[in-house]
Amino acid sequence: QVQLVESGGGLVQAGGSLRLSCAATGRAFSSHAVGWFRQAPGKERERVAAINWSGEDTYYEDSVKGRFTVSRDNSKNTAYLQMNSLKPEDTADYYCAAATPPPHIPLRRVGATDYDYWGQGTQVTVSS
Repeated sequence: QVQLVESGGGLVQAGGSLRLSCAATGRAFSSHAVGWFRQAPGKERERVAAINWSGEDTYYEDSVKGRFTVSRDNSKNTAYLQMNSLKPEDTADYYCAAATPPPHIPLRRVGATDYDYWGQGTQVTVSS
């Protein structure tokens, strides 16, 4: 069992930065891949980025590539999403999730339905 709690959201001006944290409880966190998702009002949830259990493999959607960086510190049971050069269209509720995909499945193919555990979300608002 893994429980996830996001933090670090807030209001920021366009071009600014935020760092989201995803703190996990449960001894199995280090064996889980972590995904970051977001959902804007009136829109479907979309994947943003993901990182495998060791941190050696990462994946980013094109919309955030080059601006967002996903990382993790398994010694602290925490994953992070560093968001730079934020745009108003990044405004959304951000969620982290944990999954244990088969080793042969690349991160880009691990979708929302593959994630077993979800946090409650943290709100990010980017003003223009």
